[in-house]
Amino acid sequence: MTEQSVESTDVHSGGCLCGRVRYAVHGALRDVVACHCSQCRRTSGHFAAMTSAPSAAIVLTAKESLAWYKSSEIAERGFCRDCGSNLFWREFGSDTTSITGGTLDAAAGLKIERHIFVRDKAEYYTITDGAPQFDE
Repeated sequence: MTEQSVESTDVHSGGCLCGRVRYAVHGALRDVVACHCSQCRRTSGHFAAMTSAPSAAIVLTAKESLAWYKSSEIAERGFCRDCGSNLFWREFGSDTTSITGGTLDAAAGLKIERHIFVRDKAEYYTITDGAPQFDE
């Protein structure tokens, strides 16, 4: 992630509930991956629906309340420390950052491409959208 502008014709914006964390993504977004793991369920209250982009294409336009939490030995999660919005997930050493789809200002034509960690999903819902499902 950067604080400088990146040139691109596709620009997607988003942010947290209180507006103290805002971002712009320059370039294409990956379709959404729905993660049903216990960590995503706990941070989102349900499953996490995440798109992604190269980290260098994400520009922070407001970051006063952005905080990072090391959620495992392999990854960290970015959130707003004021309103609690779950915004980002990134694996250490990766050049890609996942972005919570619901924080985008516009839908950007995205769709769920697959479900992961479905063996960990909560019992109170059934996945019926026809997208591929993977245990991990």
